[in-house]
Amino acid sequence: MIRQTLMILTATLTFSSFAFASGISDSERAAITDRIQPVGDVYLVGSEPATAEASGPRDGATVYGTFCVACHGTGVSGAPKKGDVGDWGARIAQGEDTLIKHAIEGFNAMPPKGTCMDCSDDEIKAAIEHMIAGL
Repeated sequence: MIRQTLMILTATLTFSSFAFASGISDSERAAITDRIQPVGDVYLVGSEPATAEASGPRDGATVYGTFCVACHGTGVSGAPKKGDVGDWGARIAQGEDTLIKHAIEGFNAMPPKGTCMDCSDDEIKAAIEHMIAGL
């Protein structure tokens, strides 16, 4: 019985001293802690954390950079590229109301609101103005 107690005590001291005196500096320990942090969280429906409400309408550059750039940055499926006079010329000639209507309702390969379902009509208009600025 004493022998088992001494073995357990020796093992405990050996492993605990190794863990605490392994030669890792505080900065290295902090870097390790940062690297092993979870990359995300999982929530059950109804238990999601509360999110901050939007502080106001997003500007055109924000809407473009978040939702529009995927297609309008490269011209996917015929989408007019931002700032390209050749792509936008005929569309601008149809008038601003038509541009806005097509953007809100969808047109050809573009889905309604270009996948920004929570964008207001004013935010969509601001994104269009951002894309055609300087033409």
